[in-house]
Amino acid sequence: MSNSILRDKSKDFAKQIVILCRNIKANFKESVLTNQLLRSGTSIGANIHEAQYAQGKKDFISKLEIAQKECYETEYWLELLFETGYMQESEYKPIQNECGAIRRMLISSINTTKANLE
Repeated sequence: MSNSILRDKSKDFAKQIVILCRNIKANFKESVLTNQLLRSGTSIGANIHEAQYAQGKKDFISKLEIAQKECYETEYWLELLFETGYMQESEYKPIQNECGAIRRMLISSINTTKANLE
């Protein structure tokens, strides 16, 4: 899987997160959870983008591992917003699935890069 595909998917995901957070803030006046989601959800793509300018493979892996951690955190905030009624299942499922897809791509990229280090 090409890094540009991962970069593109993570940027599209970040846009979805921005729109989702904007809508939740407008409709529910909720900002604590949405600010956390906004931070972690947009950080995924930022770290993936930064990885393309890494200073070697170890730095590249490190940036992708940070993005992976942000994915896990984003999944948590999405789940919490869904379970507390800020999101409908029809909103939650597609964005949660997209986050999971990005996470799996990150895991694959990290594992492939680590294998090539040896």
